[in-house]
Amino acid sequence: MYAIVKTGGKQYRVEQGQSLLVERLPVDDGGTVSLEPLLFVDGSDVIDGDGLSAVSVEARVIGRERGPKLRVVKFKPKRGYKRRTGHRQELTRIEVTSMTRSRSAAGKETDNGA
Repeated sequence: MYAIVKTGGKQYRVEQGQSLLVERLPVDDGGTVSLEPLLFVDGSDVIDGDGLSAVSVEARVIGRERGPKLRVVKFKPKRGYKRRTGHRQELTRIEVTSMTRSRSAAGKETDNGA
C-alpha cells in the first residue's frame, strides 16, 4: 500500500513507516501533520479524484535539517563586478505514521487492470 502525497509544491511516493525530507513545515518537533493525498494504491485498488476525500495520510515531525550549501555567483564582464553568496534550504524530516481510508472510499475506487 502506498500513496502519492503533495507537500511544499512537490510530490512524494510514501509508504507507512517511511522517513523522508520535505520542504520546511510550520510544525514543532514531535508534532503531527496531515499530508494531501493525490493518489492511493492498495493492492489492485487505485483511488484518485473524488475518492481521496476518504483517504488520510498522517506523518510525525522528527526534526529539522538544512540542505546542502548552494553557491550563487553574479558576474558582469569588463566591470570588475563579482558577488558570491550561498543558500541552504530549510528542510523538515517526517515519518509517515498512518495511511487510512474510510469505508465510503470503497465505492469510489477504480480497477488498475484497464
